[in-house]
Amino acid sequence: MRLSLLLVVAAACAIAAGVWLRSALRLNVVAGRTERQFGRTSDAATVARSAFRKDVHSAILYGVLAVAAGVGSYVDDAGWLFALVLVPVAVSIGFGRDFVRDSRLAESRFALERRAEEILSQEDLAPRRWAERLAPEHLPDVAGFEIGRVYQPGTGLMAGDFYDLFPVGPSRVAAVIGDVTGHGIEPSITAFQAKYLLRVFLLQYRDPAQALEELNVIMSGLGRNEEMISLCVVVFDLEAETLRYASAGHPPAWLWHERDVRPLRATGPLLMLDPRAMFHSRELPLDLGDMVLLYTDGLSESRAGDQLFGEERIANTLRRDPGASPAVMVKSLLEAARDFAREPNDDDIAILAIRRG
Repeated sequence: MRLSLLLVVAAACAIAAGVWLRSALRLNVVAGRTERQFGRTSDAATVARSAFRKDVHSAILYGVLAVAAGVGSYVDDAGWLFALVLVPVAVSIGFGRDFVRDSRLAESRFALERRAEEILSQEDLAPRRWAERLAPEHLPDVAGFEIGRVYQPGTGLMAGDFYDLFPVGPSRVAAVIGDVTGHGIEPSITAFQAKYLLRVFLLQYRDPAQALEELNVIMSGLGRNEEMISLCVVVFDLEAETLRYASAGHPPAWLWHERDVRPLRATGPLLMLDPRAMFHSRELPLDLGDMVLLYTDGLSESRAGDQLFGEERIANTLRRDPGASPAVMVKSLLEAARDFAREPNDDDIAILAIRRG
């Protein structure tokens, strides 16, 4: 019984020693490559060489136990053989400080890698958070209005399209949509500045054209000559039952009024072209059930070969189903543009629909 048990122990230890030895041989190759690539004193080489030494230590330990158990199964009073375990013990003591140092190094590298992963995760999340500020998924509920919105990001990491909806008085609500030329972080920052500066000016001035002139002066002074902004502002006045709009070179918005669709075309040039540019506003009646449809050019410029989705298709969508809710209308338009396009659209698309309820 004693013989068979020790033989089993010897065989098991021999197998374990072989496993650790194979691992050590592989790690030795890895350590050699790491030292050649990064240098013998590099952190990566130190960690690799430490892993190799630990596997060698384990292989020696299991090898000694296999020899001791194997010899002890045939020799009486062979307990002294287990004293050979002192060899790997001596190795452990000799390299103890190195093992502790290497484990601390491995811990610090793990902390650095975890921090790097967190940074990468934040970098991936940042554009979505930024786009949420420019084109939020949730707009405030405004008494007397139904609101629909949709935003589809293009291929760029940062958004240049933006929209906004907020009260500017007890019975007045402003809707804004805009688009900064270009892609990337700089146009996105410009869009952010324009959106929130415009809030200030629309609260200060009743006339949206005057707010656009003030915004144009400020934005033109930023020195970003390669950037321009198209922007449309519509101010709804429930008390006067009117809407007043001004558009800085933006694609025409569409108004459903008196059973017809009419365009709200540009009333001034693009922002940031000329700090002295003049803008004017237009006022129209606003009835119950009237709907205003605002969008950025990513929608109208969806392409099928040489053909664009175009402004008329947008108007016809509103004309065909003016009774659709704003939420349904914006989604229908986006789906129609997707169905029309034969190639990917790398531009952002923002659509905002407001109906007086």
